[in-house]
Amino acid sequence: MKKKDTLSTAAFLAPAVLLLLVFVFYPIVKTIYTSFHLTDVSGGSSVFVGFDNYITLFKNTAFQKSTLMTLVFVFAVTVLTIVLSLAMANFAAKKLRGAGFFKTVFSSTMGVSISVGAVLWLFIFNPTAGPLAKILALMNLPVSNVLSTPSGAMLAVVISTVWLNLGFAFLILLGAIQSLPSHLYECAEIEGLTSRYQFFHITLPMISPTLFFVVVVTVIDAFKGFGLIDLMTAGGPDNTTNFLVYKIYQDAFISGDYATASAESIVLATIIGIFTMLQFKVLEKRVTY
Repeated sequence: MKKKDTLSTAAFLAPAVLLLLVFVFYPIVKTIYTSFHLTDVSGGSSVFVGFDNYITLFKNTAFQKSTLMTLVFVFAVTVLTIVLSLAMANFAAKKLRGAGFFKTVFSSTMGVSISVGAVLWLFIFNPTAGPLAKILALMNLPVSNVLSTPSGAMLAVVISTVWLNLGFAFLILLGAIQSLPSHLYECAEIEGLTSRYQFFHITLPMISPTLFFVVVVTVIDAFKGFGLIDLMTAGGPDNTTNFLVYKIYQDAFISGDYATASAESIVLATIIGIFTMLQFKVLEKRVTY
C-alpha cells in the first residue's frame, strides 16, 4: 500500500517538477555556466574565462551607473508605494460614507496592464497634448518634455510604477486592517486616544506581518521592473533609466553579448537575495506575530 501511495504521489508531482526543471532550474544553471564563458552570436558558450566577465562588468562605468540608478529607483518606488498604500488602506477601512467608491478607485490599477499604463502615462506627460502640459500652461509655468531630461524621466517612471503597484499593496493592507478586532479601537476611543496614536500603536503593530510581506514583494518587483522602462524611456535619457533588468535585455538581445548579460543576471539575483535577507534580518525583528 505504501509503494502504491509513493507512486501516486510521484505521478502527481512529476508535471510540476518537470516544469520547474525545464523553466527554472535549467535556466539558472545555464546562466551561471554562460557567465563564466565567452559566447558567440547565437549565445553558445565557447571559451572558459572564469571570473573575467564579472571583473570586466564591475569595472564598466555603464554597469555602475545602471546599478546606482536601479537602487535609487527601488528605494523611491518602495517608500512611495508603502506610504501611499498604507494611508489609502487606513482611510478606506474607516466606516465613512462612500468608502466603497474609494475602495474601487484605489484598487483599480490592479486591472491595468503594463502596456496600457505606459500608454496612459505617455499621454499624461505628452508636452503638447497631455493634461500635465495643459495644467502647466494654465498656471503660466514652462512646459517641457518630462521624459527628455534625466531627472524628469526618473520621476516619470517612479510615478507610473508606484501607480501600477498601489492597487495590489492597497488591497493586501486593507484586508489586514479590516481583519483587526474592533474592540481594540473601541477601547482606544473610550480612553480618548487620538486617531494618530491608534494608527501607530494599534494598527501598525497588528498588521506588521502583512506590511512586512508587502515591503518584501514591492522591493523584489521594483528590482525586476522592465515593461514601463521599455515602453516609456527605453533606458534613456543618458542611461538614467537603464536599470539592471533593461540593461540585461539590451546586452543579450540587442548587442548579442550573452556572456555579459548572464553575469549581470547573476549579479542582479545576488543583489535581490542580499536585500531580501537584510529585510528578514532587520525588518522581521519589528514584526509582531
